[in-house]
Amino acid sequence: MLCKSAKPITFTPDMSKGTTTKKKLDVAVLKRVFRFAAPYKRKFYSSIFLAIFLAVIAPIRPLLIQLTINTGIKNNTVGHFLKGPGGFIIEITIIQLLMLLVETVCRFFFTFTTASLGQSVVKDLRITTYNKIVHLNLSQFDKTPIGTLTTRTINDIESVNDIFSDGLIPIIADMLSIISILAYMFVADWKLTLICLAPFPVLIIATYYFKESVNKSFVRVRNAVAALNAFVQEHITGMAIVQAFASEKREQQKFNTINTEHRNANVRSIFAYSVFFPVVELVSALSIGLLVWWAGMQAGVSTEKAANAGGIITSFILCLNLLFRPLRVIADKFNVLQMGVIASERVFAILDNEDVMVNDGTQAPATMQGQIQFNDVWFAYIDERYVLKNINFQIKAGETLAIVGHTGSGKTSIISLINRLYHIQKGSITIDGININDYNADYLRSKIGIVLQDVFLFSGSVMDNVTLRNDAITKEAVVAASKLIGLHHFIEQLPGGYDYNVMERGATLSLGQRQLLSFVRALLYNPAILILDEATSSVDTESEALIQNAIDTLIVGRTSIVIAHRLSTIRKADKILVLDAGEVKEMGTHAELMALQGHYYQLQKMQFEKQES
Repeated sequence: MLCKSAKPITFTPDMSKGTTTKKKLDVAVLKRVFRFAAPYKRKFYSSIFLAIFLAVIAPIRPLLIQLTINTGIKNNTVGHFLKGPGGFIIEITIIQLLMLLVETVCRFFFTFTTASLGQSVVKDLRITTYNKIVHLNLSQFDKTPIGTLTTRTINDIESVNDIFSDGLIPIIADMLSIISILAYMFVADWKLTLICLAPFPVLIIATYYFKESVNKSFVRVRNAVAALNAFVQEHITGMAIVQAFASEKREQQKFNTINTEHRNANVRSIFAYSVFFPVVELVSALSIGLLVWWAGMQAGVSTEKAANAGGIITSFILCLNLLFRPLRVIADKFNVLQMGVIASERVFAILDNEDVMVNDGTQAPATMQGQIQFNDVWFAYIDERYVLKNINFQIKAGETLAIVGHTGSGKTSIISLINRLYHIQKGSITIDGININDYNADYLRSKIGIVLQDVFLFSGSVMDNVTLRNDAITKEAVVAASKLIGLHHFIEQLPGGYDYNVMERGATLSLGQRQLLSFVRALLYNPAILILDEATSSVDTESEALIQNAIDTLIVGRTSIVIAHRLSTIRKADKILVLDAGEVKEMGTHAELMALQGHYYQLQKMQFEKQES
């Protein structure tokens, strides 16, 4: 009954208004990301302070080199504290070592602080996102692939960390460092600085094309990775079908196609890097070559100018190295920042989803009797395509209602409405005379036990799966419930007994065994209302007998709703509700409905004829 045709949650930036809109969007997203950094102001301000401090001290080493050559070596100046020959050189060398130590320590704390800030934000954002996901209405999971939400929660949020560790703050630090170095160079010799910067237009053009190329490559790589992950996950899950139909070669060819696209996307990215870095080295070499040319020109003019140029040339070579070091990676960091922003947009699309469960009910009585009434209920998964139309029926406390009908008649939809997994469009549903919307949702669901046809077991022990890691449930209670259901002997035979790991989705257990575990789970929570959805539809005769005994045990003293294809299992029900195309066609006991010779009679006849054939 679940709708699978709707589009998944997506977020596409509005590109129709041009670059301005996109820039505004980026700034808005970044502001929102940095709100998550608010609890970590100390780390944030520390990283900004360290970025500024590292930028300020960046020109000091070139300046000290210049002083060493021009003052210490050329003039053999005595030191302030060491008066002997070479005293100044020794003093300034010690200062350089201390500066190098200070810069190293500051750079360590800068890198560590920004990365730590990023991980703190990622932790909080992941908690917020997961909390939002678990409170989304169930209809969202009908429309959204599981892999999409998994990617948002894991991969995309991890990319948000790059905004801090490799994105905005490191970019700011690099830009400040570049400005600081350029300021020193212009103060030291503005003409020489302009000569050294002559090749820079080539670098600016190369950086722009590199950024655009890598950005496109990153998008292709991410899409290819998503396709690869989806394909592998789907086919490993469905490996039994692949092998059963001998489809290994065909599926291998599909995998090869997707994998080739992944390789090609990465190769394009590698090609961009392979072109850009040599261009940077070429521009760096040209700048140093122009510097050497200038030195040669000075030597040709006069010996005194040549002698004075030694210190500034050496310091400018060091400055150019310090200048090109961040320039090599700044374009790459811009792309990392952009990918972080795109990932943030996707995450915020989930956080902005307003289709969440509303838990504003306050009713939580000490006991629930379990009287259920549907009054003129209309329900649709999408728009006004109603799958339930004007449903009216009542179940008294302690009664058992069986619901039958063809596939798609609305049976599962009815039970999904009782515990507010979905919300009706018209009418009302009451339990003990109270509208279900007035109940506290947690209280309401704690009083309703559900056993589905497709039992989901988590990776973990038998104990974990039947208690759902509820520490309030003791092992003694689990053993007692298992004995009551008739499963204790089987569990004891498992390696480790109640500590046996059932593996993912209960892969090591049969369908019947998984069903019986779900009965134990339902019994432990002692629900006032029990819902059984096709509990015996896909099991063997022996398992069906065990499950039927478990059902008889569970329904004693509880209001029960049973959905079953095998009509022989519901003859004992107090009432039988017959659905067809979302409408109630008949309601009564087995004998009454058979006497009518209507829809129920025809269903019985068809099933009997199938069994005979």
